[in-house]
Amino acid sequence: MATNITWDQSNVSRGEREKLLGQKGLTIWFTGLSASGKSTIASALEKYLLTMNISSYRLDGDNIRFGLNKDLGFGQKDREENIRRIAEVAKLFADSTTIALTSFISPYKSDREIARKLHEDSGIPFVEVYIDAPLEVAEQRDPKGLYKKAKAGEIKDFTGISAPYEAPPSPEIHIHTDKTTVEESVKVIL
Repeated sequence: MATNITWDQSNVSRGEREKLLGQKGLTIWFTGLSASGKSTIASALEKYLLTMNISSYRLDGDNIRFGLNKDLGFGQKDREENIRRIAEVAKLFADSTTIALTSFISPYKSDREIARKLHEDSGIPFVEVYIDAPLEVAEQRDPKGLYKKAKAGEIKDFTGISAPYEAPPSPEIHIHTDKTTVEESVKVIL
């Protein structure tokens, strides 16, 4: 744990930044099983927002593990730290007036609640979007072949197979991707 540190307050307040840039930041937190459609929908939303000249950036679970979180595995403690770190990063993006779009399985309700509280304590809006696909549908999609590997025992602690997924009890937005197209999903979020 770091000691002897002090937060260096910016000379520009969030309110001033919002006024200068003409937008407010927030975090849209996509959660759901692997292959539920989180990254696909977040990518489509990001592109739409950018075409409207709205600053946004997608923080993707796999992409973050190539760098910032490359030291983490997939056990419960590492998953918790993965989500803690990305919540901090998303909060910084949102504080800069960027719309942070996070697409992480984030399987534990308690971790998502910590991410939400971190934002709320800083006065930053947090919108949880549950990208809901039945396990059978996610397994059929399985673009990376992960469910097949998990069922064969090649991947341990795989969410939905050998590790739990705790669905959000009351997300701001709940999208059933087995019944909703990507375009329809983006419209619902907008």
